[in-house]
Amino acid sequence: KESKKEPEQREPSILEKLALAHGYESWETIKELRFTFNVDRDSTHFERSWIWQPKTNEVTSISRTDTITYIRRDMDSISHGINKDFINDKYWLLAPINILWDNPNLEVEHLENVIAPISKEPMQKLSVVYGNEGGYTPGDAYDFYFGDDFLIKEWVFRKGNRPEPSMTTTWEDYTDIKGLQIALTHQKDDGSLVLYFSNVSAETEP
Repeated sequence: KESKKEPEQREPSILEKLALAHGYESWETIKELRFTFNVDRDSTHFERSWIWQPKTNEVTSISRTDTITYIRRDMDSISHGINKDFINDKYWLLAPINILWDNPNLEVEHLENVIAPISKEPMQKLSVVYGNEGGYTPGDAYDFYFGDDFLIKEWVFRKGNRPEPSMTTTWEDYTDIKGLQIALTHQKDDGSLVLYFSNVSAETEP
């Protein structure tokens, strides 16, 4: 008798490895995600809060002056403007999962043993460049720096895929939110900007 061959396990792509390290397998269980996006720059403070129901793509924006709820597949001019802010804030929250979702629109380069810009430690580096069509940030690039655990430690944003950094921050204060690994704090090395998340919580389906 011929022995049955076990199906070959496909090696996960680098995008999949990053997403899985940040809790991608738990994403399907998330029914509602709440978070507040905060920015402290010099002596100023800014914040806005969100309630996101990814199954229906209903988003509620909560600011000091308004609470607005919209469905992302059916947006008017007001919600289009709000959604631009939502896309930004959820990208900071879930970038390693977002790049897996965005994969068809990305150019990807993976390098090993690259010196990270803030810590100056050798890390792996993944560069992603967005296509020039569609989206809110066409042509922009991000460099992710991470170790063997595939958890992001630092990143660089390069507007329009320019060679020089537009912004470089840490990824730190990781916490487990219903299986999602969320970096709560991002800051510049000179302390002039701290971007952080508060009131982060999730509801899951049984």
